[in-house]
Amino acid sequence: MENARSGNAGKHKTRASIVEVAARLLHEQGTAAVTTRAVAQAAGMQAPTIYRFFEDKDALLDAVAQHVFTTYVAGKRLVEDSDDPVADLRAGWDAHIGFGLANAALFGLLTDPNRGTRSPAAAAGLEILRARVRRIAAIGRLRVTERRAVELIHAAGTGAVLTLLSSPPQDRDLGLADAMYEAVMRQILTDAPALPADGTTAATVAFRAIAPKLPMLTDAERTLLSEWLNRAGDDPASFDASHRRG
Repeated sequence: MENARSGNAGKHKTRASIVEVAARLLHEQGTAAVTTRAVAQAAGMQAPTIYRFFEDKDALLDAVAQHVFTTYVAGKRLVEDSDDPVADLRAGWDAHIGFGLANAALFGLLTDPNRGTRSPAAAAGLEILRARVRRIAAIGRLRVTERRAVELIHAAGTGAVLTLLSSPPQDRDLGLADAMYEAVMRQILTDAPALPADGTTAATVAFRAIAPKLPMLTDAERTLLSEWLNRAGDDPASFDASHRRG
């Protein structure tokens, strides 16, 4: 039993060493530098050893992307939210832009649909964004649905990083990312918490964010309320009509 544990620990250590070496090569020299031969040489092992852990270069790159982005996401989770959800969203945006510019090759891997869509770390990053957007919805500052807001922010952030990376570092206009953020905020935020007289959308989005926490509702009532709120978020007019019929 002890030998088995020792063997598993050794395998884990060897795999971690391969991933860390590959991550360093990716960061310093780009995707083309991450070859089986180069990684094996830098890690001080024979190339066949790598094939015991990774089927091919793509599998190794997937593991590298997962490792680096998981570390980044874990760091984001450790940052405590402030009392200002909008400020926290801006801090998250700045961190995302900074990470992308500091990890150009890795960012390219994560934005590749064939890799990014199956990355648990990328999914965890999106979950953090959804949570931050939900906090804004809960204080009545969101003028669109949570899903719409998340998709706009994610698309804008990815596009801003890729655009900046397409230029040499000395030619990059970092104000582009700021301008993109402000443009998206104008689309998704209200100037102040919504009042009922301001229309149903912002108020409905806010209520939808806090409704699951209401203890006085039965499961059937939550289901009915969710149906109404989803309809209102997508089409306020149809919600008003159905509410009048009820």
